[in-house]
Amino acid sequence: MSKVTSVIEELVTPIVEELNLELVEIEFLKEGRNWFLRVYIDTPEGGIDIEQCALVSERLSEILDEKDPIEQNYYLEVSSPGAERPLKKESDFEKSVGKFIYVKSYEPIKDMKEFQGYLRSYTEEGLELEVRIKTRKLTVFIEKEKIAKARLAIDFSS
Repeated sequence: MSKVTSVIEELVTPIVEELNLELVEIEFLKEGRNWFLRVYIDTPEGGIDIEQCALVSERLSEILDEKDPIEQNYYLEVSSPGAERPLKKESDFEKSVGKFIYVKSYEPIKDMKEFQGYLRSYTEEGLELEVRIKTRKLTVFIEKEKIAKARLAIDFSS
């Protein structure tokens, strides 16, 4: 996590908690000549609405104007994480058992680094993913420390 995203997390967390929302992810990145501060929020059940995003945006914008923690000019965007929500926290994985997900690993497992399949279990050690390789279904275990990236995915095969 960058210094900017750490500072923003400290500022936005009380806002989302007060509104009974979840902070999913913060991105601060440059696209072309413009900087963007993107804050992804959701409800614990999933399904945030535009009014909730607008409220968080207004409150965060006021605090950012007051504290001014970012040197660059930037655009603030507050939105839903979308259908392919990132899985970052323990609770994200626990809520996603039984769902179709995408996982990228730091190193090859069964000669692959990218997997899509159904999350069958999640423990302190890692996760079990049921994947389809060609016509075969198999279960792959991925240790937690080997997970580079994980997110919900859409199963187009069914």
